[in-house]
Amino acid sequence: MRLIGLAVVLTLNLILAPLAGEAQESKAERIPRIGYLAIGSGPSAATEAFRQGLRELGYVEGQGILVEYRFAEGRVERLPALAAELLDLRVGLIVVLGNRAVRAARQVTSTVPIVVAFSSEVMETGFVASLARPGGNVTGLTTMSPELTAKRLELLKEGHPQVSRVAILWNSVPGKDAKWGSAKAAAQVLAVKLQSVEVRASDDLDRAFAAMTREHADALLTLTDSFTTRNRKRIVDLAAKHRLPAIYEVKEFVDAGGLMSYGPHIPDMNRRAATYVDKILKGAKPGDLPVEQPIKFELTINLKTAKALGLTIPRSILVRADQLIE
Repeated sequence: MRLIGLAVVLTLNLILAPLAGEAQESKAERIPRIGYLAIGSGPSAATEAFRQGLRELGYVEGQGILVEYRFAEGRVERLPALAAELLDLRVGLIVVLGNRAVRAARQVTSTVPIVVAFSSEVMETGFVASLARPGGNVTGLTTMSPELTAKRLELLKEGHPQVSRVAILWNSVPGKDAKWGSAKAAAQVLAVKLQSVEVRASDDLDRAFAAMTREHADALLTLTDSFTTRNRKRIVDLAAKHRLPAIYEVKEFVDAGGLMSYGPHIPDMNRRAATYVDKILKGAKPGDLPVEQPIKFELTINLKTAKALGLTIPRSILVRADQLIE
């Protein structure tokens, strides 16, 4: 009888073991799997903010949701392959950071939802039809960059009233024309002349700053993209060498020694991107979800750099700063 009982137990184990395995696999398949694509290195403050947003909505990575992270490490050319890799993993949606990442994701799918954690020109680049009704498979958050370019020029003039000619350092990739147009409109109001200085490769930077000197530029505004961000330390050092007060779009330039930055709080935008993930996983269509604009901005000033340039930042600006670096 014992032998018969043992045989029955072994037989049941052989039958139930595959079923248990299939049940576990089925459970894993039911857990939402999403992709996260960024041009920079990771994980970063933006990545952690996105994770925080998921936690606030009740998602626990590895249990309630699976996130496949892919970072291009600053190499734009890697983005399309990384986006395709996420598609091969059958992710339910892709969260993207930056214009280049949006473009790479759109190249590989027109059906899988794409949530933009931040992009400077979602309409100007044609990623969405409108902010209110994006249409297609793309939605998320925009940084309002064209409008903020004018604000940065105003801050530069307020901080240094003697400024009369501002060099705009930019990489003229698709979408940046809107920023240039906004800067020109603001320059007319402020009675400031602009000098357009385009760069496409690191070898262009020395030439660019030499051109600023020849044209007697007395301040600098840098438009941010993957190229300028990747070369931020060199740009900041060249600005210091040529004694140019400069304002940037993101605080990473100020952390690297730049004078001043003003722009959206990128980690906050990444945290808010998690709400789009939640809505889409619950059945919402990306084309029906309005694109949101920033609600939190930050002004950062490097007082050490100001002192090195012999500048006195007006109190009217200092009291508005979110961070002063000394």
